[in-house]
Amino acid sequence: MTDEPHRAAIDAYIQNDAFARFLKAEVEIVAPGHSRVSLTVTEQMTNFHGVTHGGVIFALGDMAFAAASNSRGQVAVALNVSIHFLNPSRVGDRLVAEAKECHLGGRTGLYEITVIEEKTGTLIARSQDLVYRKKKWFVEPESQ
Repeated sequence: MTDEPHRAAIDAYIQNDAFARFLKAEVEIVAPGHSRVSLTVTEQMTNFHGVTHGGVIFALGDMAFAAASNSRGQVAVALNVSIHFLNPSRVGDRLVAEAKECHLGGRTGLYEITVIEEKTGTLIARSQDLVYRKKKWFVEPESQ
């Protein structure tokens, strides 16, 4: 399998996320150790204070984390997420979560995720996430 079909197979697998579709989140970038996912906040995503529910912000960051950590075709599952909610967002805001790999160890990987409001660049949340890589591939690695 050449690089392009291999990357396309990984992307197609990651794009097939029912929860992301439910939230109308868009997986914009999937590259080795990197991803970007976005969504527009709707009224149904707010809490009783009228701001975006923390669960939505967490979910958006988690989708970016999942895409980045699974971006090589190997099954990866979350071990830990530590998130800091820094600023509120509101209905109509376009939130963008970007995940970047900081460390790729034997069976673990460390990722930093930022969630910003697209128009203003306001930092909404930041998390540090740890993943465990299983001995299983959803897209087999390319032969060397």
